[in-house]
Amino acid sequence: MLRVPPRALLCCPPRAWRAPLSSCRPMSVSPDAAVSPDAAVSPGGLVAAVQVTSTGDKEHNWQQCSALVRRAAAQGARAVFLPEGFDFIGDSPQQSLALAEPLHGDIVGRYRRLAKECDVWLSLGGFHERGDDWESTGRIYNCHLLLDNSGSVVAAYRKLHLFDAELPGGIRLSESSFTNPGRELLPPIPTPVGKVGLAVCYDLRFPELAQALRGAGAQLLTFPSAFTVPTGAAHWEVLLRARAIECQCYVVAAAQSGRHSASRASFGHSLVADPWGTVLAQCQEGPGLCLARVDLGYLERVRRELPVHGHRRGDIYGGTAAI
Repeated sequence: MLRVPPRALLCCPPRAWRAPLSSCRPMSVSPDAAVSPDAAVSPGGLVAAVQVTSTGDKEHNWQQCSALVRRAAAQGARAVFLPEGFDFIGDSPQQSLALAEPLHGDIVGRYRRLAKECDVWLSLGGFHERGDDWESTGRIYNCHLLLDNSGSVVAAYRKLHLFDAELPGGIRLSESSFTNPGRELLPPIPTPVGKVGLAVCYDLRFPELAQALRGAGAQLLTFPSAFTVPTGAAHWEVLLRARAIECQCYVVAAAQSGRHSASRASFGHSLVADPWGTVLAQCQEGPGLCLARVDLGYLERVRRELPVHGHRRGDIYGGTAAI
């Protein structure tokens, strides 16, 4: 029988911490974090899931996100995860196309400098990217960037599954009307907190993607999102916990929250779940962040004592595509 120890719950509502925003020097962490003295050099460690309310004002969004990144770094986070649309959420496809930038543009440049300044890895989950084919297609990519603590771009995953749906309450979204789908799933990226598998929002609904990342060695799955209020209330937590349980991975899900414009609102409730499916940390509504500790030793014990992955019958129902 798997012995599951109590897990610390670190919830950080808006403005719960008042770390100096001009400095990224690590400060002491709340005793609830239960971080060992050697956490700075051991595998795993603190991760932060950031929650914001992006609008079409890119400067406002930058000020909001960068302040929270600095706050997370000051609390000792080794990796900070931002939600889909951290750069902006437009009022229309036309505005989104007009505001989009290439990877070598101003917005990514700012975050590269921020990662280096704060000495943290940054997951930029859902950047509106003008790709190399912008001139020919007039469409963008929903691009999840991973930056290391030197500010280098180490991975750029482009969202595979585009969200086209008509929802209760007359909400209609058609991401495919202005966005190109990605063409590949990236192998998990080694980071100080573990091997991270990259996805974006609607990808959460496709367990084959998560299983492929798990099969390729992922220890953390990340689903930066801007879930609508109806779908978030019904499915957000249960889907995230399901991916954590079935893949036996930590799941980090940074989310948009609140009203972006007259026609668009997001559910919020950013969270971190462990490989047993326990929610370790969760925001509620509004801008803020939550912190949780990744314990790779615990992850390996869960996998060893309940070896689900080794019991899969690919000979009967097929396996997942290799990455």
